Amino acid sequence: MPIRKRVLVTGGAGFLGSHLCERLIERGDDVLCVDNLFTGRKDNIAHLIGNPRFEFLRHDVTFALYVEVDEIYNLACPASPIHYQFDPVQTTKTSVHGAINMLGLAKRTRAKILQASTSEVYGDPEIHPQVESYRGCVNPIGPRACYDEGKRCAETLFFDYHRQHGLRIRVARIFNTYGPRMHPNDGRVVSNFIVQALQNKPITLYGDGSQTRSFCYVDDLIEGLIRLMDAPDDLTGPVNIGNPGEFTIRQLAEKVVEMVGSRSEIELHPLPQDDPVRRCPDISVARNRLGWAPTTPLEAGLAKTIPYFRQLV
Repeated sequence: MPIRKRVLVTGGAGFLGSHLCERLIERGDDVLCVDNLFTGRKDNIAHLIGNPRFEFLRHDVTFALYVEVDEIYNLACPASPIHYQFDPVQTTKTSVHGAINMLGLAKRTRAKILQASTSEVYGDPEIHPQVESYRGCVNPIGPRACYDEGKRCAETLFFDYHRQHGLRIRVARIFNTYGPRMHPNDGRVVSNFIVQALQNKPITLYGDGSQTRSFCYVDDLIEGLIRLMDAPDDLTGPVNIGNPGEFTIRQLAEKVVEMVGSRSEIELHPLPQDDPVRRCPDISVARNRLGWAPTTPLEAGLAKTIPYFRQLV
C-alpha cells in the first residue's frame, strides 16, 4: 500500500494552486494549502474545506513556516502585471524571501520541492521558440522586473541549495495558462477578453495585436507539474510547461468575441513597456523526459472557461 504523502502547496488558494490541491487530494495525498489571500481566494478552495485530506493555513511565505511535509510546490507569487506591480517590493520579497523560506523548510524536512517559475525569465526573447538553455533578455530596472528578476533569483537559489545542500529540486517554467478560477480582474488577456466580451465592452488590445502568446489549459498544466515532481531526481529542470500552439493576441480576441456571441469591438491601446513581442515554449524536454504534452486545443479550453466567467459576470 503506497504511503500517503504530505504535500504543501504555497499559493494554494490561487488559480493554479487550487487546481493543484484538488488533483493531489484526488490521488490520495494529504494537502496543506498555504496562502495569504492577496490574489488567492477562499472561493477557489471552498469545495475542499471539510475534506479530511485538506487543510488551509493563512500565511505569507515571506515569513518562515514550520510544518512537517514530504513535498513542497512553491506557487506563491502574484502572477499578473496588475497585481505584481501593485507592490513591486513585496513581489520581489515573495519570490526571493519566499524561496529562501521554502528551501529552508525543504532542507529541514528533507522534502522534495518544486518551484513554479515562469516564461517571464526569458523576457522579450531574441530566440523563438524559447528553449530552457536560453538565458533570456530581461530589463532589470523596468516595471516588470520585480516579477521577472524575482523569479530568476528564485531559480538561482533553488540551484544553489541543490548544489550546496543536495536538495531534491524541480524548476518548472510556466507559460500562459488559463481556465476556471482565474481572477476576473487580473488583467491577463484571456480573463480580460472574456469579461469584456460578456459585458459587450470594447476589447482592449495593446499594440496592434500581432504579438503572440501560447495558451495552456489549466488541467494540462497541472498534469505537467505533477509529472515533473514525480520524475527521477536527475531531472531538476528547468522544464518548460506550456502549450506550443502560437496565436496572435488579435486572433485570441476575435475567437473570444465569436464564442461569447458578443457585440464587442476591438480597441487599440499603446503597448506596455517591456511587453514581449513573441512568446512560445519549446517543450521537447517535457515531451521526452515526462511524456507530457498539452491535449486541450484553445477552442475546447475556452469553451470550459467562458461559463465560469459567465456566472461571475
